[in-house]
Amino acid sequence: MANNNMLSFYDPYVYQTLTTIVGNIVTVQTMRGSVRGSLKNVFPDHIVVESNGTPFFIRTQQIIWIFPG
Repeated sequence: MANNNMLSFYDPYVYQTLTTIVGNIVTVQTMRGSVRGSLKNVFPDHIVVESNGTPFFIRTQQIIWIFPG
């Protein structure tokens, strides 16, 4: 039996939708606050938003909502 101590969960619908807006400006609300900037990259477990030249790596599980524009 395999030891599954490291599990990764993601929402494939959120991942697929976010891949269609890479390069656009977004506002991302997380449990710790919000980040507004350019959506640079999307991965199954996190996204990268660049704000004022600084990349923010945001875990998908921490996202409450995303507003494009």
